[in-house]
Amino acid sequence: MHAPVFDPNTLDALIGRAVSDLSAAHGGVMVSIGFKLGLYKVMAGAGPLTSAEVATRAGCAERYVREWLNSQVAGGYVNYHAISGTYEMSPEQALVMADPDSPAYMTPAWQVTASMWRDEAKTLQAFRTGAGVSWGDHDDALYCGVASFYRNAYRANLIPVWLPALDGVVGQLERGIRVADVGCGYGHSTLLMAQAFPNSRFHGIDGHAPSVAEATRLADEAGLADRVTFSVGAASSFAGADYGLVCFFDALHDMGDPLAAVRHAHSVLAPDGTVMLVEPFANDRTEDNISPVARLYYSASVSLCCAHAISDGGALVLGAQAGEARLADVFRKAGFTHFRRAHASPFNLVLEARK
Repeated sequence: MHAPVFDPNTLDALIGRAVSDLSAAHGGVMVSIGFKLGLYKVMAGAGPLTSAEVATRAGCAERYVREWLNSQVAGGYVNYHAISGTYEMSPEQALVMADPDSPAYMTPAWQVTASMWRDEAKTLQAFRTGAGVSWGDHDDALYCGVASFYRNAYRANLIPVWLPALDGVVGQLERGIRVADVGCGYGHSTLLMAQAFPNSRFHGIDGHAPSVAEATRLADEAGLADRVTFSVGAASSFAGADYGLVCFFDALHDMGDPLAAVRHAHSVLAPDGTVMLVEPFANDRTEDNISPVARLYYSASVSLCCAHAISDGGALVLGAQAGEARLADVFRKAGFTHFRRAHASPFNLVLEARK
């Protein structure tokens, strides 16, 4: 048997990619540590600091902090001044790593990765048996990670970009309509709309009771309980009628029967109402989804999205990279006659549907 023939340059490039991925995986643990201990927070806007100063401000041991800082310098998240032996975060680094209100804030996203590792045994079992893993059966790190990560993306885009991209919806919201936010999670999207449009009334629905409880708490905390309600319910049977707007924010592809959910949206939608569907960006063909973002979405889809959809009946498992054509087909089968792309970014598709 002849030894396989390989190209050494291709092999070197592949090894380099694997080392880079391994470095990123280790680095993600360091990001989580910096996030949970407040190390990024104490450095933001503070100018050059020694490792001892960072440790004192964060209430941590200096020797650990020094090694952590060097890992951040190696990864490009912190700058090092060799002459003074100090560490500093640039304004851009602070926006990504330290500012919880920045649309570029990324540190909570690694909590999702942490949950995927902690739930690896469940994923392995799902692969072997074909069974699902429901959203509520994951490690708690998943829920706060997803909520924190998406909150800022919605804050930066929902009111100023996504809603204005829909035909006439902003005017309806300003005058006052009923809105359903299906798969609302912690309710960040619901609350953003309620704050912006006081004449409308908003109802968030989610199948995960702890998320609904947290959404209700956040609504009370924000003083929005007069125009926002949340309830535990199914996407295919939630209560209400004559909704002027039904929203699915990064949720439809997680559902075990998205066609049933869309059919129900059609049945509760007002005659002049709109469905806003926000989904992870994807092209329609696998060969056109080769990028770091697509890899991120496909990987999360394995452990989270497809796993939950299968646990939820698995009638149609779209996955996080469904693409516009497959989504349009679901809406056509549900009875919608109007479906269009309203907006797209490297991370999201915003789609509009009407009866």
